Amino acid sequence: MKQHIGIAGAGFAGAVLARELAESGKFIIDVYDERSHVAGNCHTKRDDSTGVMIHEYGPHIFNTSREDVWEYIQRWGEMVPFVNRVKAHTEKGVFSLPINLLTINQFFGKKFSPLEAKEFVMTLGDQTITEPQSFEEQAMKFLGRDFYKNFFYGYTKKQWGVEPSVLPSSILKRLPVRFNYDDNYYNQKYQGIPKNGYTDIVSKILDHPDIQVHLEEKLQPSDVSRFDHVFWSGPMDGYFGFRLGRLGYRTLKFEKFEAEGDFQGNPVINYCEEHIPYTRIAEHKHFTPWEEHEKTVCFKEYSALCGENDTPYYPLRLNNDKSLLEQYVNLANEEKKITFIGRLGTYRYLDMHVVIGESLDLAKVCLTSETKTWPRFSQHPLQ
Repeated sequence: MKQHIGIAGAGFAGAVLARELAESGKFIIDVYDERSHVAGNCHTKRDDSTGVMIHEYGPHIFNTSREDVWEYIQRWGEMVPFVNRVKAHTEKGVFSLPINLLTINQFFGKKFSPLEAKEFVMTLGDQTITEPQSFEEQAMKFLGRDFYKNFFYGYTKKQWGVEPSVLPSSILKRLPVRFNYDDNYYNQKYQGIPKNGYTDIVSKILDHPDIQVHLEEKLQPSDVSRFDHVFWSGPMDGYFGFRLGRLGYRTLKFEKFEAEGDFQGNPVINYCEEHIPYTRIAEHKHFTPWEEHEKTVCFKEYSALCGENDTPYYPLRLNNDKSLLEQYVNLANEEKKITFIGRLGTYRYLDMHVVIGESLDLAKVCLTSETKTWPRFSQHPLQ
């Protein structure tokens, strides 16, 4: 008899896991999602007014260096090569991100070679900072005050809702400085956007006779006893009814507007000034340059602290959150028949290629062991 698996969430984390388990022939899987669509925050759809393929919950550009993850995503849909070239709107003008040789030369009015630029930037940093403990110290040590104030201070404060001086230094390490003219926002080997959108891909992943999808229906913690095992990609604190308090999340709000032709000439422009309330504007027709549209649709993006009725996008993971997280992890370890997966389930900032990779890895473990030994987390939240 096939074992009965329940999965909370029809995003990439739950969908990939469901498919891998279903293809073994050992399980029947019920996937639940409280939304009216699959694909979670990666959901894409055609805009009714313009015909543009929009990323409803903010832009998603697929990028990975894992061969198996790239092969997996291509199994379900055509991936069109796409290079994300972000611009920064600052008090001194519009520049390329990440900071690169063109950014340095334009910002300071120079004509540096790569070596000259590297030597120059080294003189800008605050060398009295030996071991940066915060985002601000990391920026000041390696980039100096001018770059920090123009490119990072205002944007970061809006994005996270706190002073950069209380954020961990690791956040800035995700933003490289390049001493050449490479303005590719990512440095992964494979980059692209699905020709027919992410929702089409996730729908195909879930299309299996042993997978039943239940939309606009939420899997409850009390339902766990009905299954041989449950994978939970919702918020970890939500599973426990927030009994210890709420973990901190940021949410995003979007202000949609349309225009004729080309509004900003680029997919994404970050607005780094603190006095501008939104963090960036995304013009979605630029994510599908193989298509032609007379009109355009854009979204101003605002970051805010996630309230009880808001959609959580990414964890804050400040010191008080980490302390509370440890308590929830202890509760989770006492549970039976459940594994916490994905960005919300493990309370970590994860891009979709990492989520897919972790689900593939977890499936391999599950398919070679008994359900009673399945891990409590796809990856440990405190690591």
